[in-house]
Amino acid sequence: MSDERDERLKRLDALRALKVDPFGQRLDGAQPAGDIVAKFARLENKPVLVAGRVTALRNMGKAAFLDVRDWTGKIQVYVKKDKLPDAWPAFENVHMGDLVAFGGPLSKSKTGEITIFADTFTFLTKSLRPLPEKWHGLTDPEIRFRQRYLDLISNPDVLQKFLKRAKLISGMRRFLDGRGYVEVETPMMHAIPGGAAARPFKTHHNALDQDLFLRIALEIPLKKLLVGGIEKVYEIGRVFRNEGVDTQHNPEFTLMELYHANGDLRTMMELVESLVVALAKDVAGGTQVPFGEKSIDLTPPWPKKDFCDLLREHAGVDPNDAAVCRAKLAERHIDTAKMTKPEVQDEVFSQFVQPKLQDACFVVNQPIEMTPLCRELPDRPGFADRFEVYAAGFELSNAYTELNDPIEQRKRLVDQAGGDEMARQGKVDEDFLMALEHGMPPAGGIGIGIDRLVMLLTNNPSIREVILFPLLREHAK
Repeated sequence: MSDERDERLKRLDALRALKVDPFGQRLDGAQPAGDIVAKFARLENKPVLVAGRVTALRNMGKAAFLDVRDWTGKIQVYVKKDKLPDAWPAFENVHMGDLVAFGGPLSKSKTGEITIFADTFTFLTKSLRPLPEKWHGLTDPEIRFRQRYLDLISNPDVLQKFLKRAKLISGMRRFLDGRGYVEVETPMMHAIPGGAAARPFKTHHNALDQDLFLRIALEIPLKKLLVGGIEKVYEIGRVFRNEGVDTQHNPEFTLMELYHANGDLRTMMELVESLVVALAKDVAGGTQVPFGEKSIDLTPPWPKKDFCDLLREHAGVDPNDAAVCRAKLAERHIDTAKMTKPEVQDEVFSQFVQPKLQDACFVVNQPIEMTPLCRELPDRPGFADRFEVYAAGFELSNAYTELNDPIEQRKRLVDQAGGDEMARQGKVDEDFLMALEHGMPPAGGIGIGIDRLVMLLTNNPSIREVILFPLLREHAK
């Protein structure tokens, strides 16, 4: 590496000696490589200009073939000394990985490949480090995730995946905006973490001498906006949970949360089904989505499956029998000593039921203890008016008919905090409760995990594959 870098530094000096800026200037008029190739019939024998990174270089002395790649694709360029007499000395300092621009007529080579026959050359940026060995098809996850830029250079399909992610989020915004929802931004630092049962990251604000928490959900501020009169509201943003890392979890991830005044769970069912189907058609080409060796069916209507019935069917337990549920988890060497009953039920579901939920479905009627911010089913006491969407064996979405009774909400938050004494110590969000006492309309609310939806619609089994910079363990010193 040191010898290679030293050689590139020499070429850097050589460019400067030729009065060529090795780190370039503005370039106007470049056409996307993919468009040039796609429009060959219309552009044949006409001048074109491409700018990108050199990803192949076959030098033959007084001529050379190169592959130049931008974010739309690659195109071959043929360079000949007698066609670039003034620029040839600069061209001789080109390495693989350099950023360059070539202009010239578009035609086909003797082998039939679409090619730019260069008559202009511009140096854009000298790369001082070579692409990794065997860069084409780079597979080492340590390099891919820690140096994502090399992954994007080396694996065009990875670049396209993240462009699809951007397309998905843009499509989600268009869908929601088209239905009259208003996008907002709310604080990432909260005095009291709320909206989910998760361990927060803690920080300290020096000027205020106050401990704060990175948000674990978007829910509480958005509900305050419902109180304030923004009747159809959503946010797409990062949330942070100080918990484990695996193929479905990253400590920071992207969530869309939405609240609809005077709606309920049925409103949210129609919304999420329509939204996911629209995105699947746009991003994945249809509602039969490949995922690993399987095909996941997203075709509506999605079936509704009862939470307790699923536990009986797939885990063989009575969800109300805590001892039996704990024993079931013990079969997989899971310690339940510090788990509450709702946590045990949830873990049994995760271990034994969730992997079986491959095609899209709604899981409904969870025990109310699992959902302190959800309204109870009026005809089924003890159960929540809630659903979770599952597909490919993981949760995509969580939705409620929202609890807007401030008296009942206070009771549940006090219980969740550990009782009245913990409430007196400031563990209950009094500002949220005060907002509810001013009157929050009946509402439906939903959260959709953006990263997991991208996983599903781009056929990627790990969340690290769809987050540009996933959190990784620090290198050993």
